[in-house]
Amino acid sequence: MTFPRFRICLVALAAGLALPALAQSISPVGTWNTIDDETRKPRSLVRITEKDGVISGTVEKIVDPAKQDSKCDECASDDPRKGKPVIGMTILTDLKKESDAVWSGGKILDLNNGKVTVIEGGKKLEMRGSILFFGRTQTWIRVE
Repeated sequence: MTFPRFRICLVALAAGLALPALAQSISPVGTWNTIDDETRKPRSLVRITEKDGVISGTVEKIVDPAKQDSKCDECASDDPRKGKPVIGMTILTDLKKESDAVWSGGKILDLNNGKVTVIEGGKKLEMRGSILFFGRTQTWIRVE
């Protein structure tokens, strides 16, 4: 009778030891659907990459066919991206790992500082940005 109990304890111990390893492997690297705040539908695809411990994100696709030629008209006048095509534009820069599933210290387009948190086992990202005391959080959904 003690053998099955021993097996259950061994499985529980192995699972407990594996959890920290799984948490450390969660990464924002991949392709993500950005979600429109009002409609809650996918708006664009952003590919996040990592180089030397720093992540960045580039717009790969705009979902709405009518907006394929969109330019960054709302970028600040001193931003070199002003008036440039949105597709191919880098919108996340200089984010560095803060903890197991959090990258911060970089910039998200239109915001002074940003924080990216991987949530739900790597299925979603919380994109948090702020200007002065005002902040906004968006949730992105992993595509791949």
